[in-house]
This record gives sequence, C-alpha cells and structure tokens, in this order.
Amino acid sequence: MESNTIRLEQADKRFLWHPFTQQQAWEAEPQLIIERAEGCYLFDSKGRPYLDGVSSLWVNVHGHNHPALNAALQAQLQKVAHTTFLGLTHPPAIELAQRLATVTPGQLTRVFYSDTGAAAVEIALKMALQYWQQCPDPQPQKQRFFSLANAYHGDTVGAMSVGQIDLYRQAYAALLFSPVHADPGIPCSCPLSCTRHGVPCIHEVERIIAAHHRELAAMIVEPLVQGAAGIRVYPAGYTRALWELAKQYHLLFIVDEVATGFGKTGRLFACEHEGIEPDIMALGKGITGGYLPLAATLTTEEIYRAFLGPERTFYHGHTYTGNPLCCAVALANLALFEQEHTLDRLQSRIDQLGQGLRQLATLPGVVATRQCGIMAGIELQTSPEQPHPERPVLQEARRRGILLRPLGNVLVVMPPLVISEQEMTFLLNTLSTILADRNGV
Repeated sequence: MESNTIRLEQADKRFLWHPFTQQQAWEAEPQLIIERAEGCYLFDSKGRPYLDGVSSLWVNVHGHNHPALNAALQAQLQKVAHTTFLGLTHPPAIELAQRLATVTPGQLTRVFYSDTGAAAVEIALKMALQYWQQCPDPQPQKQRFFSLANAYHGDTVGAMSVGQIDLYRQAYAALLFSPVHADPGIPCSCPLSCTRHGVPCIHEVERIIAAHHRELAAMIVEPLVQGAAGIRVYPAGYTRALWELAKQYHLLFIVDEVATGFGKTGRLFACEHEGIEPDIMALGKGITGGYLPLAATLTTEEIYRAFLGPERTFYHGHTYTGNPLCCAVALANLALFEQEHTLDRLQSRIDQLGQGLRQLATLPGVVATRQCGIMAGIELQTSPEQPHPERPVLQEARRRGILLRPLGNVLVVMPPLVISEQEMTFLLNTLSTILADRNGV
C-alpha cells in the first residue's frame, strides 16, 4: 500500500496540473490520495479518514457513496450512458427539467443544460444579451452587465468579466469585457447599513444603474452571500433591494445560485429567503449531490419566446449537454431532499454551527466569523510576520482528520448537509483547539 501511494504521488507530480493550485508548492509537499468515501468522510490511500469540511468544494449534499444515488446511476448505466442532445432527447433530461421548473422560485419554465457553474453563468449572459436583440421591443444597445464588487461568477471569459476579484482576473485582462459595477466604501446612511457588511450602498447602486440602465442588459448577483469573497453575507433585504432596482430600471435579473443552491442557505434556493423571482438562474455544484458535473441555466417563458422564429437560434452547447447519467443522479438527488426531509433536519446543524462560530469569534487571531446557512467563513488576522495564517491551521486540521480549503485568510466551513451532530461537534471543537493554541501549530 505504501509503495503504491508513493508511486501515485510521484506520477501526480510528474503528469498533472491541478486547478487553482500553486504547482511549485504542491510539488514540494506530500499529498493526500483519496481512494474512497463514505458519508461525510474521505479515506486516503493509507485508509485514514478525513471529515469533508468543504463538501468536496461545495458540491456534496447527502454524503458520499449514498445508496440511492449509486442506484440511480447504476440503473441509468444499464440503459444509455450518453446520447447527443443536439436533435435528440431522453427521459432523464426531460424529467429533470420538469422537476427543476417545479422546485425553483418564480416563473422559471425553461432549462438549458451545461456541465459547470461557470458555463451556466456564461449561458445566462449570452441569453440576456441576445434577448434584448430579439425581444418584442428590441433594445440592441443593452450590451453591458452590472455586477457587485467582490463578486465571483466562474472562470470562463464572460464569467470572469462580470467577476470583481482581481486575483482571478488580472492575468487575463486582455480577454475580458468591461461590466458596470459598484464598489463598497461610499458612506451609507440607509436602513440596510450596507457598507458595514462590506457591500456597496443600495443608494450608490441605484445611482449607477440610473446612469447606465439604457446600456445594461442585466444585473448578475450571488443571492444572500458572496461565496468566493470569503463568505461575505449581505444585510437582510439587500438581495431583494437589488432585484427591485433591476425591475424598476428594466434590467434582467440573473441569480448565480451555483454555490448557494440545493440547500446550503437552509432553503433549497437562496432566492426563496427574500421572495425573489429571477429572470434567469444559474445552477451547478450541488445539482447532482456531488456525483457528476452538471449545471443548468433556467429562464422564463418570456425570454424563451424571444428565441422562437425563423433564423433565431441560441448558439451555445457542448458535446455532453444533458448527459443521461448526470440527469438521472440529479433527479435522485432532488428526490432525497423530500424522502429524507433534508432541509428540516438541516436547521439544527445550522444552529449548532452558528453557536460554534460565536465561540470561535472570541479567540485570539480571529477577526470575524460569517455564516449563511451551512456556509461559514472564519477570517484570520494577517500580519507582515504571518501573511498566511490559514496555512498552519489547515495543516493541523488535516493532521487531526479534517479537510478544509481556504479563501485567502478565510477558513471556509461548508460540510455536506447531512453532517451529524457528532461530526459537527468534532469539526468545531477541533478548530477551537487549533485556533486557541496557535503557537502549537
């Protein structure tokens, strides 16, 4: 076993290029090789278990190796693994689209499949742009997009363009188009106390939109919380206020629920908390329960109908669009939410996480803790002597059997929705011990 682990690690460092990874640092360190998983745990090639503290990058919902999801995948595999979706269709894709149209908020009736959250966003942007060229009252000058400071919407060209985190954009600036955006920092006197939460004041947002609305095709927003910005939670009512501005100034409202969708905020979709009915919704990550790469962009009948008629085609798609295996496991994923009462059971874990975060916030070196549902961020103090305080914490957490992945100096905690009380206690107590004794890590 040991020799095979060494062989695999050497081969990884010889042939692979990992995403969002500083490869020189990666190659200098020993690496975990995950061979199997069960429930909320991953097991390495030496058989050691690790609690999956970030649900395998925010995707796992019902736990790893779930019998119902396995069965759905195996049953579909006996029928057809893949068929093109260009000019053909199949039952899992049809049934999943019908189900998504039922469970999503508002009047989202049409589903366009893709394979990643970034692709779902890219599709949403193209959909919005083309809509204004073909709608009953065409406004072809509407070619720009409004997005918030610190937004992250993916790493394809369009998604990067509407993102506002320089770290992910600056090397590719020559490829990107220019969105309209609002920055935090303008003094805020409105009831939402926007700038206290690190988001642009809603009055400043309105001022910018009023000045640019004739050229704006859509506003794109991560509802309730900006994930990649470090679990930055908006003030209550902020997402709805943005939606109302979009309606007032005739912008399409795109919600990026790639990170927040499928239960992570405590409801199936973050939009539900503030009664928002988007024009376009991007979904990904948890859509298959963490099993296979699938994403979807949903829109209204009004937008869909603008694409009907001679010479009107939405020119987007990829080879594996609507893959039957992906759609079958996504259907089983949605069924489990009802069968296992996942969201009802989740609330006690959200409360437990909140209580633990309040205790962690009192520890030395913890700047702030933030929470939205089962999504949490623990921001650590940086200094010239310790510019990356998260690194020793992560290393010690791994040594103690917990896998986490940070966003800069923010420790992200986002376990599978089915994490047990005992597992959550282990996670929180371990972090508390590590953070309370920083000299020991």
